[in-house]
Amino acid sequence: MKRSHLIKPILDQVYPVIDYGKGVYLFDKEGKKYLDGASGAVTANIGHGVPEIIEAMNEQAKKISFVYRSQFTSEAAEQLAKKIAALLPGQLNWCFFVNSGSEATETAMKMAIQYWQEKGIHTKTKVLSRWVSYHGITMGALSMSGHTSRRARFVPLLEDFPVIHPPYCYRCPYNLEAPSCSFLCAKELETVIQRIGPEHIAAFIAEPIIGAAGGAISPPEGYFQIIRQICDKYEILFIADEVMTGSGRTGRMLACEHWGVLPDIVTLGKGLGAGYAPIAVAVASDKVMEPILNGSKSIMSGHTLSANPQSCAISLAVLEYLEKHKIMRQVEEKGNYLKQQLEEMKDSYSFIGDVRGKGLLLGIEFVEDQHTKKPFPRKAFVTQRMVELAKEIGLIVYPSGSGIDGVNGDSIIISPPLTINEQELMELIQLIRDTFSAFSKSMNLSGKAGDYE
Repeated sequence: MKRSHLIKPILDQVYPVIDYGKGVYLFDKEGKKYLDGASGAVTANIGHGVPEIIEAMNEQAKKISFVYRSQFTSEAAEQLAKKIAALLPGQLNWCFFVNSGSEATETAMKMAIQYWQEKGIHTKTKVLSRWVSYHGITMGALSMSGHTSRRARFVPLLEDFPVIHPPYCYRCPYNLEAPSCSFLCAKELETVIQRIGPEHIAAFIAEPIIGAAGGAISPPEGYFQIIRQICDKYEILFIADEVMTGSGRTGRMLACEHWGVLPDIVTLGKGLGAGYAPIAVAVASDKVMEPILNGSKSIMSGHTLSANPQSCAISLAVLEYLEKHKIMRQVEEKGNYLKQQLEEMKDSYSFIGDVRGKGLLLGIEFVEDQHTKKPFPRKAFVTQRMVELAKEIGLIVYPSGSGIDGVNGDSIIISPPLTINEQELMELIQLIRDTFSAFSKSMNLSGKAGDYE
């Protein structure tokens, strides 16, 4: 094999070379077909090779692909901001475009701190978050993340922002069940705020459904209502990280809408550009922007390619495609059917512990013992093996963390393009079964759970 100069996720691993994509499918250079059951990294919301998006790319490229945001604005950026403001609920009306989810959450953090500064309150500089969470890989975003394995190498450089347990009902840290638990994991936030002092806290950030760190952990009804009440009580901004969950992934523009809760700042990414261009956004409410408009009139953040017209035009085309084809209306129905099918697989495969999530953002947690919920030993590399087996049979699934400590647990995310049709959905379900059967067979051949051929 020829030497590669590309730094890949695993340096000595051989990756298939992708050739093209069409709809929910990917094809490599060897002609092998894969059903993209993960939308890449929960990104390709409308599938691959959509002609309307390609046309929008070409049209914008003929005009202008880049201008610097401190020198010009562009019609593409203005129209995209207008579209997002119209699609989002409440007073989420102010868009700051960036290039990735990590940049968006870090911008949101800066916005929150600046909001208090512009109001003359300079002590509110901390941002609180949860363990078993992921908000990005840049240092500020990673500081907000409670993703143990991704923090590990950089702990001395990071802030200690994660402070409370996640709403992880399958592995409740209090060994209780909702709603009789009185939502202790939400009420933890109030205890922490009182310990630190609300005068030091600018914001609390959370994913409505925990993605990469927890395999689509969804909160019980009532959880976010309590979080919102606590934030309001202590004058703390609520930031919803919807980089993975937003843009229609759960059947709503924001997953927060399922619980009737509105954030002060929200971040979108991934599905916002649907993989056709790198773009993300931090969207601030009128409330957050008011003191800034009356004060410095400038958000202290920015990147060279922020709000570039090429990415903005593509994102606008993606959102218009979602609207034109009424794609979000179908997501909950598809997701409910898929979730039901995955639930039924528990009877056939003893290593399926929990099935969770909303819409087409579903997670499966694997366990050695269904009754005790005992996780597999780390040395078994169950998540890695499951991803590999799926890929071998032509299915892409997304690996994610799991376990209340963020270390000892295995799960995957199933998140196909929102455009998946009935026939493709049935094929996806069969490929998942095939993957689980292959995993089960490898366990049986070894004669011991957690060991493989």
